[in-house]
Amino acid sequence: MNPIAHVMQFFKYSHLPPHLQAVSKPFADLAQQVAEASSNPETEVALRKLLEAKDAAVRAVLVPR
Repeated sequence: MNPIAHVMQFFKYSHLPPHLQAVSKPFADLAQQVAEASSNPETEVALRKLLEAKDAAVRAVLVPR
């Protein structure tokens, strides 16, 4: 599996409950745009950082106030 495809697998969100899908989907959409725009080492860096941001956003919704 190439490095970009490897990272892209973690942007899937259909398995999440609807309220978390709503948080995750915009990140998945942007990741798809980035992955389609180029394929170089910086693409992988961008996707990894976007994945980190997506994970934090999902956790932010999960943590009680």
